[in-house]
Amino acid sequence: MADPEALAWSLRALAWARRSAWDHATAERLLGEALRVSRRHGLGMLEAHLLMTRQAVRQEMGRVTSARRDLDAALVAVEGASDGTGGDRRGVLLHIRAQRATFDHNAGLLDRAESQYRGLVDLPGLTDTDRYKLLNNLALIVAERGGHTEAIRRSDQAVAVAGKLGPAAAAPAIQSRAWIAVQSGQLARGLRDFEAAAQIYADAGLPLGEYYAEYADTMADLRLLPEARAAAVRAVDEFGAANVPFMGAEAQLRLAQICLLEGDLDTARETADEAATVLERQRRTGWRDRARLIGVEAQLSAGPVGAAELDVVRRAAARLERAGSRTGAVHAHLVAGRVAAESGRDSVAVREFARASSLAPSGPVLVRIRGRVAEALGARIRGDSRATMSACRSGLRDLAVHRSSLPTMELRALASGHGAELGEIGLGVALQGGSPARVLAWMERTRAAALLTRLPVLDDDLGRLRPRDEPGGTAPAGEPRAPTRAGSLATGGTAPLDRSSAWMVAVTVRRPGARSVPTLGRIREALAGRVLVEYGRLDGRLVAVVVEPHGARVVELAHELDVSAELRSLFFALRRLANPHSPATAAAARASADIRVARLRRMVVEPLALNPTDELVVVPVGRLHGIPWSALHDGPLALAPSATFWMRTLETGPTGGGRTVLVAGPGLAGAQEEVDALRAVHPDAQVVASQQSFAAPVAALLADADLGHLACHGSLRADNPMFSSLELADGPVTVQELHTAGVAPRRLVLASCHAGADVAYAGGEVLGFVSAMLAQGTAGVVASVAAIPDVEAVDLMVALHRGLAAGDTMARALHTARGLIDRETPGGYVNWCTFSAHGAA
Repeated sequence: MADPEALAWSLRALAWARRSAWDHATAERLLGEALRVSRRHGLGMLEAHLLMTRQAVRQEMGRVTSARRDLDAALVAVEGASDGTGGDRRGVLLHIRAQRATFDHNAGLLDRAESQYRGLVDLPGLTDTDRYKLLNNLALIVAERGGHTEAIRRSDQAVAVAGKLGPAAAAPAIQSRAWIAVQSGQLARGLRDFEAAAQIYADAGLPLGEYYAEYADTMADLRLLPEARAAAVRAVDEFGAANVPFMGAEAQLRLAQICLLEGDLDTARETADEAATVLERQRRTGWRDRARLIGVEAQLSAGPVGAAELDVVRRAAARLERAGSRTGAVHAHLVAGRVAAESGRDSVAVREFARASSLAPSGPVLVRIRGRVAEALGARIRGDSRATMSACRSGLRDLAVHRSSLPTMELRALASGHGAELGEIGLGVALQGGSPARVLAWMERTRAAALLTRLPVLDDDLGRLRPRDEPGGTAPAGEPRAPTRAGSLATGGTAPLDRSSAWMVAVTVRRPGARSVPTLGRIREALAGRVLVEYGRLDGRLVAVVVEPHGARVVELAHELDVSAELRSLFFALRRLANPHSPATAAAARASADIRVARLRRMVVEPLALNPTDELVVVPVGRLHGIPWSALHDGPLALAPSATFWMRTLETGPTGGGRTVLVAGPGLAGAQEEVDALRAVHPDAQVVASQQSFAAPVAALLADADLGHLACHGSLRADNPMFSSLELADGPVTVQELHTAGVAPRRLVLASCHAGADVAYAGGEVLGFVSAMLAQGTAGVVASVAAIPDVEAVDLMVALHRGLAAGDTMARALHTARGLIDRETPGGYVNWCTFSAHGAA
């Protein structure tokens, strides 16, 4: 017979190889055979090694009780073993202690696990495998508590040790460091680590479940929810296919949380309940409590909650706090406060909010923001307006610090969503006071913060914008790709200026000062006779602050959902008018459009009691960004992301020596005709014909022009507006590419479908072509919020440019040009309705 010890060790090696491929059933069977050999021949120390290996396999299979029994049996085997050296015995005992600490960690007993990790991590005699795992797990716990400096140091140590052990150890250690780096605000470093881990997984042919799980967490923290959900689904599928319920339950929990953030309440509740059931069976109470919290949150958002739900979340909060899970406890106490407030138990709500607030200050920035929300909600219940506003301001300051660490406008805009509730709570307090100046100041504090910070332009961005041999495609939003040698889920592996390559630009984090909000007097002076209308939203109801030359007032308006319903119907009618199949279709669509325009006027303009000829500056909110505003007011009108932003555009003077650039895109009927007609208005203009309209030279011409005009096909990406695009001779050029390259003519006319359809985000942000241009320094833009008829736009554009050549602002020139349109034709009506001016130029 073969050497029994060698046979048993060989079976163990085969089992570990199958475990690495997530074939846990085969791994368990092989370890069972090895154990029978070791016991038959009295190999006690070897039996201990085999039991410890099997407990790891069984734990990943979700058989936690069986795994714990194996660990206890391993300790007995070591104590009774006659084989092995003293050093070997010490190493095995250390390994058992390490595994027990990991058991506590997985059960959510973080204080106990951290204490054990700290007691073990520097001891001599540890194997490299145990040491890297201890360092990695300790780093994760410390990061959850907000100790990011120590967490990064421990994680660096873990990566160094894991690098000696091969890809199966190195990849998880590097992806853990990636998550910690993003949590600490080092986004560029974190994404580079994700990229490195992905490459290791791909090169070694390792399963990707852990990678997708960590990536989902990171994307959720950045509020990139489509990407987060796609990665979480992939993680659930990978763990399910590999029959790894231990990690699969955690992946389900991640997916439930992301669905809750997206507002998919049914899926969130169902997925959380499934995860809670599995976690209960695995006796992982900390994780189970998190799952139950998500289920209650989904129920709270969907309908009534009562004493049963309150009892669940309060018990969960207490257990998470005892276990040392600060992040989980803050979240749980906040949910408990919400449930208590909804149930009419105000005194309980105040206590729960206070506990969440007291636990939050030493946590990561997003935990601190949740603590400020809890503080504000508690103060509001107590009727303490001053304390409520103080908490809101403090939370928004914390958010500004977080936002300043992010390298792109998109990520900064998405980050503002973390402060959306603070903004609405503060607006409610301001409205109670009734002061228009105070209400306007608060609205301005919570508007377009991401756009007000100009980001650095890389030196070679114009040259990299679109090499002629580079395909223009990019990954659809929310569709993660499995890592390959060419790229990964983190980078998409496509165009050189794709979404995540911009995220990986390192930025210097500077603590922002208090945001400067102009006074009512300064705003009125800048308006110079114009009227400002800034809209806000509270509990679904719209309000507006109207600033006129000799006064200001607050006006309550319709529900936002009612406005949205009319807006959807209007755009349906406009699409039919842009491409009518018959006179009858056009007539029906026109009648519907007239009705919707009239209703929208009654909802958001007529209650303001404005003079019909007033020149307006309008700052929309939420869904109101999609309204074709020019059709709702009879005088000149300009849009802006905020009054502060509009004032910034007012300060931008002529550039480029007065140069005008006219560009015709390919494949668009009427584009060349339009540009040729505009040459008569601007005889000295630089003209780019459709076949010559390559992205890089067009961008270079536009970068510092005084006036640019683009007549080309436009493509809207409502799911990801930074990937909306304009079609040029060498393919589509996206908003992100233009923004990253710093393209910012002083004034720009976008004669393209949907180019003005910027998308609103939670927290008072808006993203799209117009906002990207304004953020880089463009002072005035004209664009359409819908599809436009190609040929019929020529007359409108010529009239617009005549006004601009005569010295009019964009708003006044567009108003005059619209007045010359024949609105009786379907195309004329669409153009009259959908083009709007943005900014002050």
